[in-house]
Amino acid sequence: MVGSGSSFSERFGYGAPDAEITIREDAPEVLRIGVTQLAYAAGLSAKGIREIVCAVLLKRPDPNNWSPENVAREVDDLVSEAPWYKIYDLAERLHEQIGRQDYSGILQTDFVRRLDQLFREHGIGWQFEDGRIVVRGSEAFALATRDAVETMRIAGTPTAANEVHEALRDISRRPEADVTGAIQHAMAALECVAREIDGSNDTLGSIINRLPLPAPLDGALHRLWGFASQQGRHIQEGRAPLFAEAELVVTVASAVSVYLLRHRARS
Repeated sequence: MVGSGSSFSERFGYGAPDAEITIREDAPEVLRIGVTQLAYAAGLSAKGIREIVCAVLLKRPDPNNWSPENVAREVDDLVSEAPWYKIYDLAERLHEQIGRQDYSGILQTDFVRRLDQLFREHGIGWQFEDGRIVVRGSEAFALATRDAVETMRIAGTPTAANEVHEALRDISRRPEADVTGAIQHAMAALECVAREIDGSNDTLGSIINRLPLPAPLDGALHRLWGFASQQGRHIQEGRAPLFAEAELVVTVASAVSVYLLRHRARS
């Protein structure tokens, strides 16, 4: 059955495939244009958008611009020249303002859906979640972290769940992700789960061999622990961890935590 979307592409399910994520610490022109265009589509006026843009950028509106055309041009100039991370701040503020004016929630939902689509189509590694823009990783990253938090809460390990939440906050920070913090929190979550499974307060490095992990996964986890200890705790000068490395650690730590908790539940 044909979908109920309002546009041709939505009705017939046409769309560009998700592009490989290549953009994190940048706001390309297509995004700068898209954010303001989606705000107009949601019913915000040029003057209303300018007010929010100026609040985000701490700028004074030009008192000589009063016609809608001139105000819109001023908005374009401000958005074009803004630091990249302020564009994401702006998107969050516009989302908030649309919600204030849209009691049905339809326009706000549409703003998020279309902006997330723009992120995916242009390889931009961010997404909306609960009204805030957070990091968008690989599909494995999304599945592992989502399942981890839910599984940990159900299993009665709220400390571990909070550590994963903090890892996601660190990796989503702007203008620079706290990759070291993300690694530390992800491994802390895994250590909490391992201690719960093992019934001890030993460090993860000591517990690994006692966990119900088939070989050679136990050896791989030892290597992950060593890498995380080096990069998350004992950083060498000139060798800060990369974003991709932090994403990998958070993904694997979350996935292993879920495996261990589900193994215990089955047992």
